[in-house]
Amino acid sequence: MSLSFLFLEGDKAFAQFLTDEIKEEKKIQKHKSLPKMSGGWELEVHGTEAKLVRKIAGERITVTFNTNNSIPPTFDEEPQEGQKPDEQEEPELTSTPNFVVEVSKDDPKQTLVLDCHYPEDEIGHGEEEESDIFSIREVSFQPTGESDWKDTNYTLNTDSLDWALYDHLMDFLADRGIDNTFADELIELSTALEHQEYIRFLEDLKSFVKCQ
Repeated sequence: MSLSFLFLEGDKAFAQFLTDEIKEEKKIQKHKSLPKMSGGWELEVHGTEAKLVRKIAGERITVTFNTNNSIPPTFDEEPQEGQKPDEQEEPELTSTPNFVVEVSKDDPKQTLVLDCHYPEDEIGHGEEEESDIFSIREVSFQPTGESDWKDTNYTLNTDSLDWALYDHLMDFLADRGIDNTFADELIELSTALEHQEYIRFLEDLKSFVKCQ
């Protein structure tokens, strides 16, 4: 049996698997079109990177995130008593990306940059409605309009930050519409984007495998 024949048979089985997988993913796809963000945010999407832009009271607020590597790892739980392993419900995958908030004003040449993330112990906060589901990790000033940020600019790490200052920074974001409601909607949007890109990847992979 020739090696090329084995390749063809293997690729044929692979392509059929991908066809079935794409069908299943489209069946469970929650959003056929991307969910809208409340608050008047304009959405720009470039592949896996998304940007939300809002102008308010002389300020331009930009939130940027990337869906790559944004789904936390899932750990298989032990089946409950009397439950077979194949009867367990698969956990719903949600995308919780790090996101960067940039706030720029009309006059200054500097932009305030806040690097935010979703701590794993805060996601799905349930009863703790008052707790923040996202955190600020770093804060810095960067030149307005430049994509390459300077490592020489002072960066404030919030791990050792005075809590009063941290609370004011969180209030600063909330006053600009970046609060728990925004963070929840961002998760929903990012999850829809990630799933959309995953299906597109499977379709591209299927086309590549079938190409002779």
